[in-house]
Amino acid sequence: MTMFPPQASRLSAAELEQELDQVAAACDGCRRCGLGHSRTQVVVSRGNPQASLMVIGEGPGAQEDEQGKPFVGRSGQLLDRMLESVGIDSNRDAYVCNIVKCRPPENRKPTALEMAACRPWLDQQIQLVDPPVILLAGATAVEGLLGIKGGITKLRGQWRQWEGRWLMPILHPSYLLRNASKERGSPKWLTWHDLQDVQRRLAQLNAPL
Repeated sequence: MTMFPPQASRLSAAELEQELDQVAAACDGCRRCGLGHSRTQVVVSRGNPQASLMVIGEGPGAQEDEQGKPFVGRSGQLLDRMLESVGIDSNRDAYVCNIVKCRPPENRKPTALEMAACRPWLDQQIQLVDPPVILLAGATAVEGLLGIKGGITKLRGQWRQWEGRWLMPILHPSYLLRNASKERGSPKWLTWHDLQDVQRRLAQLNAPL
């Protein structure tokens, strides 16, 4: 299995952990939108904050709300398996988070106001983790970070540069659960190839000079 070296950081591992703990505490106390009043617990992140890859999804579902970690339900388990198939361990080689940190009722899409209210926390996470590669899982992640609405089938698989980072939009794993075929050209097949591109990019960035 591929192992990617940790990111060089201006902060030590202990300092980075302390800064991210402060972000998590601030998220826990946040009531900038109504989601903070209806959630069970805040869902901030999981994985390795020193990793070269950040994965950003939409928002917590029921299991994430219960466990306090992103991408732990069925769609998250599928994402983990697909990342593992290209040599990426989601807890060792990635830092995983969401556009919003609290579960929208009935797992609905977060509103523009909710995404805007939560954006400062995401910006802090990106600044602290400083990932060279970001994987955007689904249309809401693309909209929340880049302000681009819809069209994930056209955006997926296309590298974008943003603030000195490489961004790769992919189909959301929940969509892949509803489209289970692995035939050539299927959503799952396309996503697997997108993840292979991500793996190659990470390998290039981490290759010794």
